[in-house]
Amino acid sequence: MEWTREKRYLPYSKWDAETLLDLQAQAANSPYQMHYHLHPTSGLVNDPNGFSFFNGAYHVFYQSYPFGAVHGLKSWVHFKSTDLVHWINLGLAVKPDTMADSHGAYSGSAKEINDKLFLMYTGNYRDENWVRTPYQISAWMDKNGKVSDKTVLFKNPDHITEHFRDPQIIEENGIYYAILGAQDKAEKHGHIDVWKSLDLKDWEEVGFLDLGSEPMGYMIECPNIVKVDGKVVVIFCPQGLDKRIADYDDIYPDMYIIADDIDWENHKLINPSPLHNLDEGFDVYATQAFNAPDGTAYAISWVGLPDTTYPTDDENWANCLSQVKKLTIRDGQLIQTPVPSMKTLRRGEEKVPNKLIQTNAGGQYELELTIAANQMGTLHLAANSDLSQSLQVKFDTTKGQLTLDRKQAGKQVAVDYGTSRTLTLPKQEAVKLNIFVDHSLVEIFVNDGEQVLTGRFFTEPQDQLITFDQETEHEGTFWKMETIL
Repeated sequence: MEWTREKRYLPYSKWDAETLLDLQAQAANSPYQMHYHLHPTSGLVNDPNGFSFFNGAYHVFYQSYPFGAVHGLKSWVHFKSTDLVHWINLGLAVKPDTMADSHGAYSGSAKEINDKLFLMYTGNYRDENWVRTPYQISAWMDKNGKVSDKTVLFKNPDHITEHFRDPQIIEENGIYYAILGAQDKAEKHGHIDVWKSLDLKDWEEVGFLDLGSEPMGYMIECPNIVKVDGKVVVIFCPQGLDKRIADYDDIYPDMYIIADDIDWENHKLINPSPLHNLDEGFDVYATQAFNAPDGTAYAISWVGLPDTTYPTDDENWANCLSQVKKLTIRDGQLIQTPVPSMKTLRRGEEKVPNKLIQTNAGGQYELELTIAANQMGTLHLAANSDLSQSLQVKFDTTKGQLTLDRKQAGKQVAVDYGTSRTLTLPKQEAVKLNIFVDHSLVEIFVNDGEQVLTGRFFTEPQDQLITFDQETEHEGTFWKMETIL
């Protein structure tokens, strides 16, 4: 199919039901489809949005273009859960049905206010010359899931370009703040722009959040501020960031800063840390985090990257969301761990022998391994019989190194940005790995979440061997994982 601009922005009402049903069948029957992560029922999944707690349940929306694996007229699809693992699909929630979001309901956030869920997001509007105006829009969702009362709050001020989006709504000391990704007109640098309001209707700009003297690339997307163990954590995606400022491998990074606090009125972080990669793998972007009513911080990410193609594009669907991760801080480091309810998906516990772990592992499982100190080798996942094709986890617990390598993992993705990711471990110490595989998705939690490696891979579906390349001193457990959708 040729994806012209006209076709990408065709109103949903102009698509016929049979086309959509065919696309849903194609996505559902793909051998690469995820089954215990939120994934597209059809078409493309983009950023997680509106991650929140409301009316006794957790809610998350994902940005969706349901008619193909391309970026077109975006909407929000709604899910809810009582345990952050088992999700109910509540269908289309935010439609691009006003002038202000006529070319897409872009990313945003949500917060429970006065027994309703307040939504704040960016509306994408294009005029007849294709000039964009980004409108920041509010809407309210009631307890029945109905979204109404869309209102335009503000647009980009004169000193900010059309790149002005992804608001996160925050309340602090009776004042509402919104932080947005922005690009200034003067230097074309990326910023986090802070706005405030007393009534959610009238808004004024506070200024750019001080992120230090170094430029944060040419645009910041998806900024989030969340409180974790008494600290303030800022998560954001700086596009075009100079690698001399922070090292990363993906086309665009997803990064975080830990600060002691934030001075909202002076838009300044108190004692901020250096920049850190949120995920050391291949495909995490556009993370959204929030604090639950009890203060616990949770995060969920888009597993996909802008300006990147994936093999399932040929099947007319693309991308997924990560599992939800609980955030804590230990020794000044952000820790990401699976939420406890992930254990409810485990089925059929098996202990792992010295070398061959599983000949027919299936496509969805969790593998927990503790590899002893002074061990070196390769763990092959989704491997064929002669190990010429596999997703490889290479470890050296003497030198302290772990590498995720997808060079021989079937169909290739984004090879211009490298086919392996390496992280540093404590030398001459055991390493604990919790490896989650969901058909074409891998998430590896290292040493109880001190580091995380997430990525897509596309081996042949029949290749389901798990084995070490040699006998390795370790302890391990294998579980099949239950389907959630």
